[in-house]
Amino acid sequence: MTFWTYMLRCADGTYYTGNTDDLERRIAQHHSGAYTGYTHDRRPLELVWTAEFPTREEALATELRVKAWSRAKKEALIAQDWDRLKRLAAPPGERAARASTSLGDAPRLRSGRTEEQRSPAPPPVIVLVRPQLGENIGKAARAMLNFGLTEMRLVAPRDGWPNPAAGPAASGADVVLAGAQVYETVHDAVADCAHVYATTVRKRGVTKPVVTPEEAAIGIHGRTGRSAILFGPERSGLETDDVAIAREILTVPINPEFGSLNLAQAVILVAYEWSKHVALVQPTDTELDPPAPQADLDGMIGQFETMLEGAGYFFPPDRVPTTKRMLRTLLTKPGWTAQEVRTVRGMLSALAKPRER
Repeated sequence: MTFWTYMLRCADGTYYTGNTDDLERRIAQHHSGAYTGYTHDRRPLELVWTAEFPTREEALATELRVKAWSRAKKEALIAQDWDRLKRLAAPPGERAARASTSLGDAPRLRSGRTEEQRSPAPPPVIVLVRPQLGENIGKAARAMLNFGLTEMRLVAPRDGWPNPAAGPAASGADVVLAGAQVYETVHDAVADCAHVYATTVRKRGVTKPVVTPEEAAIGIHGRTGRSAILFGPERSGLETDDVAIAREILTVPINPEFGSLNLAQAVILVAYEWSKHVALVQPTDTELDPPAPQADLDGMIGQFETMLEGAGYFFPPDRVPTTKRMLRTLLTKPGWTAQEVRTVRGMLSALAKPRER
């Protein structure tokens, strides 16, 4: 099965990046307005870039990475200007030195497009061992997808699978639940994973390296091969035999007087640390409108002054130049001081109750 990452140019000049397993159908939904969200009110749209991948995880990871790019970097990708893309990917201080570098040894995506030097390690698999409640499975799925993880595996869920209680609790993380796979044993669930972490508050008599979520995330990103993270049942956590399967123990530093994380909380802490090493952004990548031209700003300030003069705000006369200067300063800077806030409140009061003259 093929998965796609794609980019659309919207009518307002902004870019939207997404992923799908049916490119033609998804683009048609965007064009028709059936796909609600960012693009719905920004039609017509133009498909400007695509890349295909063998797994959904790779397509999602690429979507999140491209979404975080600057406008210039996105346009270099669309134009297939690999030299420029490589320069823009470098720290600002190094760009000039790389300006003459040709494609040469520039690494590529599977589609042939340029990317960073080393292919990213695959996202970790989240393995829920003997989960008890469907609601908690759904909440774990929601936690995963918020931070870019999509592959969930379930080991002997108590109430079976699928579980109708999971969907509402997932709050839209349906892609995680739809792809969840069920296994009879932990051994089966992690058979294809080279690196296995067991989350537990204590070592349970097993002598293994102990890492924090941050250390585990660094290890996952720095290694080749798949990684799996085991989470135990809600009431008791992982058993000693489960922990024995893992290569390392993952422990969250918490208050020693109150060590009580629920399943979704544990998943979200681990997923967040992993996500810090990939480019995640808000679901809708909204680009800010350009600043207004100076003539427009001057016109707005002039309108303010005219209205305030009519309301008798500029009083006494000897303070008029200073007050107008304060008004202009206020309307042309992003941060307001306490004095400026008081000035605005005074203007609003004057407009609400004009001074008798």
